[in-house]
Amino acid sequence: MEVQGKVKMIGETQTFGSNGFRKREIVVTTEEQYPQHIMVEFVQDKCDLLNPFQVGQDVKISINLRGREWVNPQGETKYFNSIQGWRIESLQPVAQSAPPTPPVDAFEPAKDFSEEEHDDLPF
Repeated sequence: MEVQGKVKMIGETQTFGSNGFRKREIVVTTEEQYPQHIMVEFVQDKCDLLNPFQVGQDVKISINLRGREWVNPQGETKYFNSIQGWRIESLQPVAQSAPPTPPVDAFEPAKDFSEEEHDDLPF
């Protein structure tokens, strides 16, 4: 599954427990009739995927939906959902500039040659 939108917020990496579990959250605002603010969490080594992104950038995030069951001390069963990201990519085209082309007069004109001299193709 995927979520597309504009980055609204990127949180700091949080570390939990003695085992060093890491989590980082990003909020993306969808661009539809009724925009939604979707919070996606990246965990463990995926936290670092958010480093190159900035607020305001258009992104596409590949996600997995996760669900958990929990029984509280009173014996009531509760259910929790989370949206976990595993890939993120920019939707903004990367501006690539072509290398500068020298002016035409910078090229030396071709010398007069015949096809027989330069025909070294095997067929």
